[in-house]
Amino acid sequence: MLEQITAMLALLGVLSLFCQWLGWRLRLPAILPLLLCGLLLGPMLNFLNPDAIFGDLLFPIISLGVAVILFEGALTLNFKEIKEHGGMVTRLVTLGTAITWVCISVATHYLMGFEWLMATLFGALVVVTGPTVIVPMLRSIRPKTELSSILRWEGIVIDPIGAILAVLVFEYIVVAADPTTHVLYALGAMLIVGLGFGSLSGYLVGVILHKNLLPHYLRNTAVLTLMLAVFVGSNLLQEEAGLLSVTVMGIWLANMKGVEIDDILEFKETLTVLLISALFILLAARLNAQALLSLGWQGLVLLAVVMLIARPLSIWCCGVGTSLSSADKWFLSWVAPRGIVAAAISSLFAIKLEKAGVSGAELIVPLVFLIIIGTVVIQSLTAGRWAKKLRVTAGSSQGLLIFGASQFSRALAKILMSKGVTVLLADNNWDNIRLARMDNIAVYFGNPASEHAENHMNMNGIGRVLIMSPYRQLNPLVSFYFQDVFGGEKVYGLNNGDSINSRASARHQLSESYLKRLCLFGDAVSYSKLASLMAKGAMIKSTNLTESFDYSMFMEQYGQAAIPLIYLQEGKVKVISAADTTLNHGVELISLIPTDAKPAAMSSVVANMSDAE
Repeated sequence: MLEQITAMLALLGVLSLFCQWLGWRLRLPAILPLLLCGLLLGPMLNFLNPDAIFGDLLFPIISLGVAVILFEGALTLNFKEIKEHGGMVTRLVTLGTAITWVCISVATHYLMGFEWLMATLFGALVVVTGPTVIVPMLRSIRPKTELSSILRWEGIVIDPIGAILAVLVFEYIVVAADPTTHVLYALGAMLIVGLGFGSLSGYLVGVILHKNLLPHYLRNTAVLTLMLAVFVGSNLLQEEAGLLSVTVMGIWLANMKGVEIDDILEFKETLTVLLISALFILLAARLNAQALLSLGWQGLVLLAVVMLIARPLSIWCCGVGTSLSSADKWFLSWVAPRGIVAAAISSLFAIKLEKAGVSGAELIVPLVFLIIIGTVVIQSLTAGRWAKKLRVTAGSSQGLLIFGASQFSRALAKILMSKGVTVLLADNNWDNIRLARMDNIAVYFGNPASEHAENHMNMNGIGRVLIMSPYRQLNPLVSFYFQDVFGGEKVYGLNNGDSINSRASARHQLSESYLKRLCLFGDAVSYSKLASLMAKGAMIKSTNLTESFDYSMFMEQYGQAAIPLIYLQEGKVKVISAADTTLNHGVELISLIPTDAKPAAMSSVVANMSDAE
């Protein structure tokens, strides 16, 4: 039996990794292949029976997994960021959540025959969308910047809010189902323990992180361990208070001044693959096919209510007084896929409610999975066409993501931004990011190829990637990642001698496709060369090339020391590489002018003035 459990855990890890890779490769939400994998192994083939294999361990596994999901979601709930992303997002996660909750609860009561409390719990479970399902969908649809931002931030913020709502409703049902316990006393105890213990633990962990009382290599592990301890401790103090405690703890850390949690959020990537993905396969495998089919036409009508009534009503009510057009609102009305938060929490609550003998608990999970399957599949297949029909897709994205926020990158970003070009700088170096922020440049602190970046880095308007960092080990990873996103022809890197290094050591061999992209600004231009020129006082200059002053005259004036970088033509941004040798007139050329090119330029200007006289 022990060997069987070990083998099944290893299989779940491999399948989780494969499903995550398949979703990334097909540019689909990872939840879709995870769901199909679980259904195939469970109800269809009867190969995976989580209850039989894990027995009494299944409930603790699901409980800890849900605690991790809620804690991670709460870490993203920064109140300052909600204010910064406009009134529409704020309305959607407050008024919109309430409208969706009421609509679904009422429909569930009358269509499925649920008691009001159970219908209210189901409504709370399926108000959440989540970035793990929204972001891949937006990447393939590519809607307008404003719409993409609204959907992305709604998914990030509504996860913990919906979770808190579901936890509170569930706790009320649990105490109300216990005839020996006074409802108000039990619910009050849960709120006191959940809010109080969660706030206290969040504050104490924040102090530990702020004062650097832990070595850096223990930060992520310590926070995860302490979070699980808070979850278990809260449940010991008051039954069912653990989920609320870890959610409050995460929100406290996210909003505590002077506490950096970016590396903790990035640590969640490994957990997503090894824990949450495996958890979702287990949940799908536990589905009772007969129970899913027994939902009948009422379940399909409820799905229609969720997609065609609750969501549009929420969008149109929240959109009153905003600058959104009718086409924008109709597009937002169609995109609201449900994700893993709903699946995980519903499965955990269903187990607890079934043990408590609550009527209708056995239908909660099949109904939630029906909503997940319906929204993810239908909207993934149709949202792109709907966006094109409404004409809300973004045009050709001309913006640049620059990996490496050095002095050169910041100077280039500033001149491009002055020309109306969207620029985003990403770097692992905090000092570079801080200086970029002081110049009012949009930044992302961390690895731009990470899952955290995928969910939080604003890529709206970005169509090309320039890799200009000194991180030789990380540059290829970033390059390959964005080649899959944008295509190889839109990702460029500096020739930092990687081709030479790759020949010198077989252990660091780099692919020919990667080496061919190392031609940014020319074969002879490297990071060290740009940094050296900037340190010596080189300047980035914008020059209009015309018939009377073409590219040949530009090179004659500044000499071979000048380095052409980018040119703008009719609203299009063109990145100069080794393949570019001449430029036509009618473009605006942005180039790096070293200090030794300035005397020649000044002599040319003086000569022109003498001729004019």
